[in-house]
This record gives sequence, structure tokens and C-alpha cells, in this order.
Amino acid sequence: MSIIASAVDRVWGPWHLAAALAAVAMLACVPWLIDPFQTLQVSYGLIFGIAALGFNLLLGYTGLLSFGHAAFFGTGAYAAALALKFFGVKSMELYLVGGVGASLILGAIMGAVCVRNNRIFFAILALALSQVVWSLALKLFWVTGGTDGLRMQTPTLLGGLVTPTTDKTTFLAFHYYYYVLVVFVAAIALMWFIVRSPFGKALQAIRDNEVRAEFVGVQVRRYRFISFLVSAGFTGLAGALWVPLNGLTSPDVLHWTFSGKIVFMTVLGGFKTFLGPVVGAFAYNYLETFAVSMTTYWQLALGIVLVVLVLVLPDGLLGTAVKLAGRLRKKT
Repeated sequence: MSIIASAVDRVWGPWHLAAALAAVAMLACVPWLIDPFQTLQVSYGLIFGIAALGFNLLLGYTGLLSFGHAAFFGTGAYAAALALKFFGVKSMELYLVGGVGASLILGAIMGAVCVRNNRIFFAILALALSQVVWSLALKLFWVTGGTDGLRMQTPTLLGGLVTPTTDKTTFLAFHYYYYVLVVFVAAIALMWFIVRSPFGKALQAIRDNEVRAEFVGVQVRRYRFISFLVSAGFTGLAGALWVPLNGLTSPDVLHWTFSGKIVFMTVLGGFKTFLGPVVGAFAYNYLETFAVSMTTYWQLALGIVLVVLVLVLPDGLLGTAVKLAGRLRKKT
């Protein structure tokens, strides 16, 4: 186990449940404390946090780097948009089921090919297959809308108990925000259970030493495949949540550059920690929003800032904080 991972285990003592509840309480107060635009930014952070959390199961816990996770995020988004276009579905719960289901199917197909390999070969295969999905979204324009994408209406929530109001912004910044928050908390709890289970420990054994893990009886390929599926499901869930908030899905969310965003979020926050990817998702989203509002050369400015952050904080934002906390505790 890495130094940071063991440090996290020590830092997360008996008080971690109280700290988690306090964080959830603070997030629950967000719509009452800030304006709707900022609330929507927090919603984006929560959604990208789910995607990064799922990706980190593959990178941080299984040791596999994928540049193809945009395929799952985009599949979740397109599943919701296509359900509206062809079947008139307006239920958010059905969008989530469809998005996760479609992502799991795609994950099973890609995983069957990718998990036979590791390291750079796994990353390249995932990238290549995701680009196939992106090209299909462009070519099948009569289904996907091509470069124009598909428009998305505001869905109903809780089986139709909560319906959209005429003020779309207020609905998204209040009702939909709380909906996303509940799903986010459930996703965090589920992932915490997964990584703490014997299955999660087996993944970490594969990450640390694949040969030894196989020697003691761990079925490496099978565990990688399941990890890939779970990661795809979480990312597809994030995509299904994202598209009603964004109002449009297009092939851009299937492109490898979007996969790069998910990778950067995870690394920025600290992929060696459980909540690091979530912190990185919030940080990246706010950095990108700030850069876009400041300059037309926002991509260059954002790239420079992110490179500097990674060089200065190689363990990520949360990983560095954990290290500093450990040093301070030793001095005291």
C-alpha cells in the first residue's frame, strides 16, 4: 500500500462519519447561500465528481489508466437524450437506468478486449475503442443529430412527483440540485463500500503486484473486468445526470479530449486517495469556468495552470493535504 493510502486510513478515524455528514449538510445549504449560477456550478462539480470517482476505481485501485472513459460518459448522456427523442421518456429515473445500462453494455464489450492487456496497451485500446464510438456518433447523424447533437428537456423527478416549472433555471438550481446531491451521496457510499470490501482489497493487490495477486489465487483478468464494468457504470451515471443540466449532448463528450478531462480531474485531486478525484473535479470545473470568463485563450491559460499545479503538487490537492496533516501530527 502506498504511503498516502496508508495515511488516509490513519486520518479517516472514528470522526470520518461526522465530517462526512457535516460536508453533506454544507452542500445541502448551497442553494440557500449562493446564486443559481453558482449552484449550477456546484451541480456540475458533483456530477463530474461521480465520473472521476468511477474512473479512480480503475486508475487508483486497479492500476489501469484509461483514455476512453468519455465513451461511457457520452453513452450515458446519449441514452437519456435518445430515450426522449424516440420514446418521449421524461422521467429522470428512467434516464439513469438507461444511461447506466447502456454504459454497462458498452463497458462489457470494451472490457472484454481491453482487460487482456495492461499498462500502455490497455490505455491505447481503450482510447481506440472510444474513438470508434465517437465516430459512430458523428456518422449516424439521423440518430444522434451529428455535430448538432440532441436537445434535452428538463425531466420530471421522483416518478413524476416533481415536475419542471416555467423557470427552468430555478428548477435546476434547486430541485434538480438536491436530486443530484442525493445521487452523489449514494454513489460515494457505494464506492466506499466497494473499495473497502474484499473485492476492493483484491483490486489493490492487483495494482500493487499483479504476479503475487495471481499467485495467491486472485483471478486477475476477471477482477479487472468487473472493475472496468463498475467504473463504466459510475461514469455513465454521471453522463445521464449531466445531460439535463447541460441541455444538449453532442459528440464532443465522446471525444478523447473529454476523457483527458476526467483523467486530469482525478490526477489533480489525487488518485491515491478516495475523495481526491471528487476534489479534483470541483477544482477543475471552477478553474475552467474562471479561465473561460477571463480570456479567449482560456485553453492555454488553463493548461499552464494545471501543469504547474501537477508539477508543484504531484500527489494532488487532497494527497498533498494528507501528507501535510501527517507531518504536523508527527511534530505534535
